[in-house]
Amino acid sequence: MGTIVTRTRRDGKPSYLCQIARKMDGKTVRENRTFRDHKTAKAWLRQREAELDNPKAFKAATQEVKTLGDAIGRYLEEHGGEIGKTKSACLAAIQRHSIAGMACGEVGSEDVVAFARTIHTVTGLANPGPATINNYLSHLASVFAIAQKAWGYPLDQSAMSDATFVLRKQNAIAKSNKRERRPTLAELNAILDFFQDRSARAPHSAPMIDITLFAMFSTRRMEEITRLRWPDYEASSGDHPARVLVRDMKNPGAKRGNDVWCELPPEAEAVVKGMRPKTGNSELIFPYTVDAIGAAFTRACKLLDINDLHFHDLRHEGVSRLFEAGWNIPHVALVSGHRSWASLQRYAQIRQRDDKFAGWKWRP
Repeated sequence: MGTIVTRTRRDGKPSYLCQIARKMDGKTVRENRTFRDHKTAKAWLRQREAELDNPKAFKAATQEVKTLGDAIGRYLEEHGGEIGKTKSACLAAIQRHSIAGMACGEVGSEDVVAFARTIHTVTGLANPGPATINNYLSHLASVFAIAQKAWGYPLDQSAMSDATFVLRKQNAIAKSNKRERRPTLAELNAILDFFQDRSARAPHSAPMIDITLFAMFSTRRMEEITRLRWPDYEASSGDHPARVLVRDMKNPGAKRGNDVWCELPPEAEAVVKGMRPKTGNSELIFPYTVDAIGAAFTRACKLLDINDLHFHDLRHEGVSRLFEAGWNIPHVALVSGHRSWASLQRYAQIRQRDDKFAGWKWRP
C-alpha cells in the first residue's frame, strides 16, 4: 500500500510526497510524486494504485522508459527508406534537440511550443522563418501520429495538435509561399555558356547543358532525372508522343512505388536522344548523382552572380512555358505528372501566348 510523507518546504508550507511500491510476477514498480495539498496527493495515490492493479498498466510501468529520441529513431529505422532525404535530415536534427531526451509520456504541448521557439539550435539557421519551423513540426507530427498505435510509446498526439494550434495563432508557423522565380533568357544563356566552357575543360564531368535543358523542357525534378532508365523510355511515333516512366515520383501519400508515365515534349525528347552515345552501357539515361548536379548548378549561379535561382525553378519555368504555349491543364499534367489539377490552378491566370524560346540558340 502507498504512503504519504509530509515534508516542509523552504517557505515553511507543507508538501506531500506520495510513495508507491508494487510487486507482481517478480517485478517491482516504485513511483514517487510530490503535491502541495494533501487532498490531491491522496486522490493521486488512490488512482495510481488502482491503475497498477491492472496487469497491462503494471507491465507498462516496468518497461524501459522510451524517449522522444527513441521514437524518432525507430521511425527512421522503419520508414527511412520511404520518407526522402529532407524529412530524414529534419528528424535527425530534432534528435539533437533537448526535447529528444524527454520521456514520451512527459512531452506536452508546452514542450513542443518551446522546441519550436528554440529550433534554431539544431537547424543551423540564425532566424528560421515560420515556414521552416512548420516543416520541422510537420515531420515530427508523423512520429506522434503512429508512436502509440504502432509501438506503444506513450506520445500524446493531441499535444502536437495543440502546440500547432497555438503556434499558428501566434503566427510562429505558416505554410511556405509558392516560389514564382523564373530564369530569364539572359540568365539561362549565361549558365549554359558557363557549362559549355566547363565541359571543354572537364569533358568527363556531368553534361550540365543537357541536364539543365532536360529539366526545363521535361519539367522533371532533379531526383527524378537521376532515376530515369532507358528501358522506361518510349520514343515518339506517328501514334503517340514520347514518354518516360518516372519511378517513385514525389507524392505526399506514396514516396515509393508511385511510378507515373509522363509525356516528353519534343525538346525534352531531343535531349534524351542525344544522351544515348554519352551514357555507354548504363541503364540510366542520366547516370549522375543528385549531389553532383545540384552542386554544379549552385556553383554556376554563384560564380555568375545570379541570385535566388534554384534548380527546381527550372521545373516552374517548364510548366509556365507549356501554359504560355496554350496547353490546357489536363495536357500539362501529362507532362508534369501532377495528380491533382488543383496544383496547376495557379498557372491558369497566365494569359501570355507566345514562345520566348523561339529561335533560342540553346533550344534542342
